[in-house]
Amino acid sequence: MSSRLLPLLLVVFCAPALADPPEIPIPPIDAAAATTHHAAKKPGPGKDSVDIQDIRSFTAVYSLVKQAYVENVDDHQLMQAAIRGLLAGLDPHSEYLDRKQIDDLTEDTTGSYNGLGIEVVQVEGTLKVIAPIDDSPAERAGIKAGDTIVRIDGKAVQSDDLDGAVGRLRGKVGSEITLAVVHEGSIDPVDVKLKREVIRVASVRGRMLEPGYAYVRLSQFQADTGAQLHKRIDKLQKDNKAPLQGMVLDLRSNPGGLLTSAVEVSDIFLDDGIIVTTKGRLKEADLSFHAAPGDALGGAPLVVLVDNGTASAAEIVAGALKDNHRALLMGRRTFGKGSVQTVLPLDADHAVKLTTARYYTPSGASIQAAGIQPDIVLQDLALSARDASPSAILGERDLRNHLKGAEETETPSPAHTIDRDVEQDYALNEALNALKALTLRKSAAPASDPKKG
Repeated sequence: MSSRLLPLLLVVFCAPALADPPEIPIPPIDAAAATTHHAAKKPGPGKDSVDIQDIRSFTAVYSLVKQAYVENVDDHQLMQAAIRGLLAGLDPHSEYLDRKQIDDLTEDTTGSYNGLGIEVVQVEGTLKVIAPIDDSPAERAGIKAGDTIVRIDGKAVQSDDLDGAVGRLRGKVGSEITLAVVHEGSIDPVDVKLKREVIRVASVRGRMLEPGYAYVRLSQFQADTGAQLHKRIDKLQKDNKAPLQGMVLDLRSNPGGLLTSAVEVSDIFLDDGIIVTTKGRLKEADLSFHAAPGDALGGAPLVVLVDNGTASAAEIVAGALKDNHRALLMGRRTFGKGSVQTVLPLDADHAVKLTTARYYTPSGASIQAAGIQPDIVLQDLALSARDASPSAILGERDLRNHLKGAEETETPSPAHTIDRDVEQDYALNEALNALKALTLRKSAAPASDPKKG
């Protein structure tokens, strides 16, 4: 993750930002011809033409702003505002992008930026470190979770300009920066000198919850998320020293990303079937994606965690796995963003992010504004520690002078270590329990009888 918390990115792209955008024919507009035509006669019903009265209204408002607005506004500024207003009036996801917005969008979808490798959050007017990225300048300099950044290059971090402070953490590769950091548990800041590097952000994290049971978290869908997921599953299989018995895939608060990445992730767990289809007004927007043979888990049970922040590309994955009966969905109803945006470049410094299609899950359902309902609904609860210590006597073997069992040894077997997040995360705890139940059900299912000729 970058040196800021990613905003809610609800965009699904048909292609990476500004990288080989699809050819979408847009007819040229001849303003003079349109005016002449409409001066002659009004367009009939169903005609895709601009009414002359709308043109007159626009020019009248434009003229009034130029003449009467409290401050002088130049023509370029007004036209830029008009373009942004045109797109903003369509839907919440279509917009006009300038160079900085294009760069930010590219960073979010590629997971690469120039900086220090610090994930920070704004807390009560300060910049608090959530975590340094592995093998980043921040980690190597000893910055840790819970630290507070109070000065950047000698300039105090101001509560009314935290975004500006976050921006100053980034910069040209090789450039140096000095941070005044208050380490957690300390009161005096220390100066830490760092050198900016190209930071690669991993969108996939995973670990073993228990022997045989893995947990994988997808934070967003970047260009290489599918490849990262493949590598992570392979590593978990090796760490387990045996095929996984089941896996929890955490898509909670995943704001989305690339459509192509969502398709790749879905395909990792599917042997066949439709993943997603898209439909728009243009023929080029009508697409259908199918899974290729090969399930990375070999059919082992899969539980997917979702919530109200699971959006866009994350909903494509959740819908594909649910409709193809490959996974059990647990949690809360998803966000409900069922539209596809395409980034169309206008020139070197400007582009339009335009909603060009709706997408549909394998069952043919559009989740736009409706979201995906999980198979098992979980309340937004949190686990808490028990008020009293557990009793020292847990069973017969804890009684003094009890009769020894047939298989009882003098040294009791070590207690199984419980994953800390499983103890604290209600949804993850329930997902692991469901995963174990699915595994038992699968192992208990009788093998199908061979067909007799």
